[in-house]
Amino acid sequence: MSRSAHPAGPRHAADLPEGHYSPPPADLNLLDEKVWSRTVRRGDDGVVRVGGMEVTRLAEEFGTPAYFLDEEDFRARCRAWAHAFGPDADVFYAGKAFLSKAIVRWLRDEGLNLDVCSGGELATALAAEMPAGRIAFHGNNKSLAEIRRAVEAGVGRIVLDSYEEIARVAHVAAELGVRQRVQIRVTVGVEAHTHEFIATAHEDQKFGIAVADGAAAEAVRRALGHDSLELIGIHSHIGSQIFDMAGFEVSAKRVVRLLAAVRDEHGVELPEIDLGGGLGIAYTSDDDPREPHEIAKALTEIVARECESAGLATPRISVEPGRAIVGPTAFTLYEVGTVKPLAGLRTYVSVDGGMSDNIRTALYDAEYSVALVSRTSTAEPMLSRVVGKHCESGDIVVRDAFLPADLAPGDLIAVPATGAYCRSMASNYNHALRPPVVAVRDGAARVIVRRETEEDLLRLDLG
Repeated sequence: MSRSAHPAGPRHAADLPEGHYSPPPADLNLLDEKVWSRTVRRGDDGVVRVGGMEVTRLAEEFGTPAYFLDEEDFRARCRAWAHAFGPDADVFYAGKAFLSKAIVRWLRDEGLNLDVCSGGELATALAAEMPAGRIAFHGNNKSLAEIRRAVEAGVGRIVLDSYEEIARVAHVAAELGVRQRVQIRVTVGVEAHTHEFIATAHEDQKFGIAVADGAAAEAVRRALGHDSLELIGIHSHIGSQIFDMAGFEVSAKRVVRLLAAVRDEHGVELPEIDLGGGLGIAYTSDDDPREPHEIAKALTEIVARECESAGLATPRISVEPGRAIVGPTAFTLYEVGTVKPLAGLRTYVSVDGGMSDNIRTALYDAEYSVALVSRTSTAEPMLSRVVGKHCESGDIVVRDAFLPADLAPGDLIAVPATGAYCRSMASNYNHALRPPVVAVRDGAARVIVRRETEEDLLRLDLG
């Protein structure tokens, strides 16, 4: 296929329309290691590889769109988090980011625990033989059936989110003759520096029990009043895609203040504190996430300092990274279908996926990077908007980015850092078939979640 530069579209920063982008990089062929998994390389032939396998070969074998997950990178990130916090803390992988039986087995192998928040996630964890004692069960409205299954399975902790849930879990545990370990999720009035739809610790939202008005203290009283519950600690989660530790410091202070109040009222020092997850990753070169060892050092020092000030023994700390582990380990591979220049504005690059495999741009105005991965190019940078094939004007994958001006139908482009929430939130909008997840390692690839088929869609349609 012949390729020629598209004549339309601004090239120079002074001519660019307003948008979500930095000036074009000096070399569009370079891959920023901050946003790509650790085994991604561009070969001498210009083709990008992951786990030693060329994306062109992967596209031929597995089709596009598809998520390709760097297993070596995933496992290394698990080990980094476990090592950073050490044996005196607990790291729970937040399954909502992306969960499959293979993921559960990798977590089990690497010594991490697992946080689930639905009956389906719990079923996946148990099917992949995650020891139930290493599972935490979250959720703001767990059904009685879900609670019963969790208690019967022997999950290590259930995080209580309301007065009603305290009563439900206590009832089920008593009925089954079990003393269930629980934590109480509290809201501490901290709004992390994040998109308002994914900020979770300010009071006006559905999660947790507020500290400020005394509701959390009452929840502690109620939990301690049930013989079938063993209250082991307090849980706090302040948001998502967080880069600084200021919010965690304020949250820890208020949680420790609650622990001190519990000691003073009940004579009990709760042994655990869970500070949740929400640590950010690099979606673009402008993002600057912290490393696990930096996060661990900061959080442990904050908690130790606050507990010393309150005269409390330092509790065991738990954290719940999800995005921070799986997010950077995968990219989504697309084939370019249509390239449509708009004079003086930008060029629309349509791919064979879209909002059905990545809803985050439309939902959160999330920003992503993108690169031509099936070859190199010396063409000028072209301000582009990568869009999907759905019948929706908001079907945008990458709002503003630079791609080579000779981009053409049939080229392969990839969007990095799509391991978290993209497959988890994928849909069948326009009856699209959800893409597969393919694990790549040491020159071999295997499907861990298969591509949907038309038969899958029609099987549910009873006519």
